[in-house]
Amino acid sequence: MDLGLKDRVYVVTGATRGLGNAAARELVADGAKVVVTGRDEKSVTAAATALGPDAFGVAADNADPAAAERLVGAARQRFGRFDGILVSVGGPAPGFVADNTDEQWTTAFESVFLGAVRLARTAAAELGEGGVIGFVLSGSVYEPIPGLTISNGLRPGLAGFAKSLADELGPRGIRVVGLLPSRIDTDRARELDGLSPAPEAARAANESRIPLRRYGTPAEFGRTAAFLLSPAASYLTGIMLPVDGGMRSGF
Repeated sequence: MDLGLKDRVYVVTGATRGLGNAAARELVADGAKVVVTGRDEKSVTAAATALGPDAFGVAADNADPAAAERLVGAARQRFGRFDGILVSVGGPAPGFVADNTDEQWTTAFESVFLGAVRLARTAAAELGEGGVIGFVLSGSVYEPIPGLTISNGLRPGLAGFAKSLADELGPRGIRVVGLLPSRIDTDRARELDGLSPAPEAARAANESRIPLRRYGTPAEFGRTAAFLLSPAASYLTGIMLPVDGGMRSGF
């Protein structure tokens, strides 16, 4: 199936590694052009180089109030158009309620929540009919994850914001979608498993709770993201799509 991605231009934040990078890779593979971002300039340059001539890297921090306009401007200047954005951020600090400090909460709010809101708000003002705004959130939107209290607090709020935005932008033909990954085999997942005294046992226990009995691959997540962002998904908006191998217990 042709996803209709050829020559469309997307900004993908947090794309130097992990889920953001996986999404950018699949977008480019299907003919799109991408502006990839991350906080470290060397990592951004390396990621863009690896993706090839249809990728351009911009070092930017989602928490920076000026980042959103810079990224949209870079898309238009480099590739001549702007069709959508996928907002992906690194996971906030792990910890239980008693562990996380005010500083950790504030840092995460600026980057994970407010930064995402700014990016989406700027994109909404710049997009026309057929544009799309995507969020990489987490399975914690529906089911809190033990040991990830900050993420459990912030991700559901972003999902609510995304649904509000979808309702507001729908009449303009702009879609808003969310992806809810669970255990995808990334550095972040391995880091979280590594917090256990027995990381291999922790992974095995997590896999036992997944109907497909394995972690997802970054490519599987990336293909799902590319589809949701593409014109092929033109009648999907306001949804939160679990990418979790069936791990979520509800429908």
